[in-house]
Order: sequence, then C-alpha cells, then structure tokens
Amino acid sequence: QVQLVESGGGMVQPGGSLRLSCATSGFVFINNGMAWYRQFPGKERELVAQITDSGQYTRYVESVKGRFTISRDNAKNMVFLQMNSLKLEDTAVYYCNAPGLLVQNPNSPWGQGTQVTVSS
Repeated sequence: QVQLVESGGGMVQPGGSLRLSCATSGFVFINNGMAWYRQFPGKERELVAQITDSGQYTRYVESVKGRFTISRDNAKNMVFLQMNSLKLEDTAVYYCNAPGLLVQNPNSPWGQGTQVTVSS
C-alpha cells in the first residue's frame, strides 16, 4: 500500500524559507520520478516541481523557478522541497506523489499534506 507522509510546513514571513520532507513506502521509490504539488483553497491541486528517478533532472512551474529546489534521497525513500524567498501566494497545502503511479492508478493514495502559510 502506497503511503506518503509530508512534513515541514508551517508559518513563515514573506522572504522566509521552509524545507518540506516526504517519507514514502509501499512502492519502488528508486524506479519512480517524484513530484511536489500544492493546493490553494477551493482550487485543484497543481504540480509545482518534479524530479526524475535518478534525481538527475528537475522541472518547476514558472512561478517557483529560482526559489524552490526539489531533491531526493533514494537510500531513505524520501523527497524534499527547499522553498526560499517565499511569497504570500505560496500559501497552500503541499503534497508529494509519484506522477507515474497516478497515471497507472488515478485513485492512488495521497498523503495528508503539509500546510505552508506565508504571512506578514
């Protein structure tokens, strides 16, 4: 059973930083690209950052380029999101998942997410 546990969220002032972590189990982590998503209140979940299975390639939504960095530790089955220069509009619930698993099974589980609140 796929399990995803996000952590590291919190409240921070504009310009601050947070590092999100996602612990995974129940699938072959090293064979899967991973991604971070976020969901604004009343909106659909959106893709924020992706990383390939090896960690060699990454991709970001335009709004976070240069500020967020996705990384992974294949020995620990974990994926991370370093968020710098946070803006008010980054406030959302952040989730991790494996896009490939979602393609195979759109009902593949999501974790509980971690709330990021940017506020002055």
